[in-house]
Amino acid sequence: MQHRIAHSLPHPLAITATRKALETYRTQFPQLRPGGEWVTESRAKVWFQAPAGKLEGFIEVLPDAITIDLEVPFLLRAFKGQAIKVIEAEVKAWIQRAQKGELG
Repeated sequence: MQHRIAHSLPHPLAITATRKALETYRTQFPQLRPGGEWVTESRAKVWFQAPAGKLEGFIEVLPDAITIDLEVPFLLRAFKGQAIKVIEAEVKAWIQRAQKGELG
């Protein structure tokens, strides 16, 4: 199931905001060993290590939304909603910074 975060930013600025959000997430939550790699300019494969296993998925920046699609093992399904909330909060914070002109 995909989770969508709507935005009204120009596409390149939305990509920049999303990249900043993921960088910040890595520094704020090192205990989860978050990682990722951009497979295209606007799509990243991401992962997080929870005590009971690994969550993996994709974040994609579309012209009007940022989508989060996580594959979650059965034992970690209780953590999926929490993981999406944390990612969404960080992405929304960077979208707001971009809207205020703080990203350039």
